[in-house]
Amino acid sequence: MTSSKEERDLVSGYNLGANSYIQKPVDFEQFRETVKSVGLYWLVINQAPVVEDSRQSAGHAHDRH
Repeated sequence: MTSSKEERDLVSGYNLGANSYIQKPVDFEQFRETVKSVGLYWLVINQAPVVEDSRQSAGHAHDRH
């Protein structure tokens, strides 16, 4: 979350690996709503990738030999 409106900052952020770029509003109520929405997205809406247990993978690979 940034106050920058510069396109070069947006591009730089994504080039450095950011997965989102949010310009924070100056108005406190709008800022509060933005933070609330971002929290809702990350905690409820976003789907995290399934992480495979490496111990299970190793066992399965061993079974194939």
